[in-house]
Amino acid sequence: MKSVTGRGQVILRVAAVILLTALSLVAVGFAGGLVNPGGTGFASRARCAVPDLPGQVVDVSLINMGGPMMDRPDGIGGAMRMTADRSMVMHGTVSFLATNSGSISHELVILPLPDELIPGTRLVGADARIDEAGSLGEASRSCGEGPGQGILPGASGWVTLTLPPGRYELVCNLPGHYTAGMYTQFTVS
Repeated sequence: MKSVTGRGQVILRVAAVILLTALSLVAVGFAGGLVNPGGTGFASRARCAVPDLPGQVVDVSLINMGGPMMDRPDGIGGAMRMTADRSMVMHGTVSFLATNSGSISHELVILPLPDELIPGTRLVGADARIDEAGSLGEASRSCGEGPGQGILPGASGWVTLTLPPGRYELVCNLPGHYTAGMYTQFTVS
């Protein structure tokens, strides 16, 4: 068996560094996907260029608090919340601008809220989500309008709807987020 020359050793070392770097990037991407489902797997703090939105614009903040529960095996962890800069608008064209200030993906789903239902009390299924039947729309695309794979940390998504008078519940319906506190009531008069 021949021994590797000095030049051959350098080539092997460079190849090993390239291979280890590639494997590290794959591992980081995979692990990030577990923490940030629906995301790219890599930390995102991208700010979005938001177009001029029609109608009344409601700014919605999507937040996970972190804290000691962040190490839970389901990846949820910590208290979560959803807040809107106003709780009431006039009927007509309404644009919701959802900005993710948390560290994991979130979304915004707009659901009618029947008079007999209290916000935060919808039945949660075995998949840790609520039934979205009757949804009027959603903002779950990073830096875009409408449905997608989730709004990444630091990004925004938006949706424009024509809403009649009534009560509505704004929710994040990614698994476990609703029960962690990501809902708020919204009224259209």
